[in-house]
Amino acid sequence: MSRTIAFDYGERRIGVAVSDPTRTIASPLTTLQRRAGKRPPWAEITAIVQEQEADEAVIGLPLDLAGEEGAWAAEVRQFGDDLARRTGLTVQWMDERMSSVRAERSIQGMGLKKNVRERKGMIDATAAALILEGYLALRRNQAAAAETESSE
Repeated sequence: MSRTIAFDYGERRIGVAVSDPTRTIASPLTTLQRRAGKRPPWAEITAIVQEQEADEAVIGLPLDLAGEEGAWAAEVRQFGDDLARRTGLTVQWMDERMSSVRAERSIQGMGLKKNVRERKGMIDATAAALILEGYLALRRNQAAAAETESSE
């Protein structure tokens, strides 16, 4: 069975999360390093997509507090277009507002004593998992609503 993979695309790091084969549970997977202004690490991304047997990607879309897209959202959309072209994945978009804040609180709540760099990586991977969790819940709700409509 295939999985859904999620990316929290940032200037310095890309958080990656993956669903289980039933697309019920979202788990942080890894964080990829990148240099601002440089190409994403495509070889690593492609390898992860293949290893995880993903057939769908969810990318966190950075919107401002008013829900509008800015310059950074355009760069993230370009990443999504490149991802689809390079891997053949279907790309879905999910509002990522506050995902990093929620991820940081979640990690702080665990009481982990990690150094700052490791903590930032964990935050990015956890943010990707939160984005994926939101997407999977949305899909389940849409499926349940469609089922309810068809039975009426």
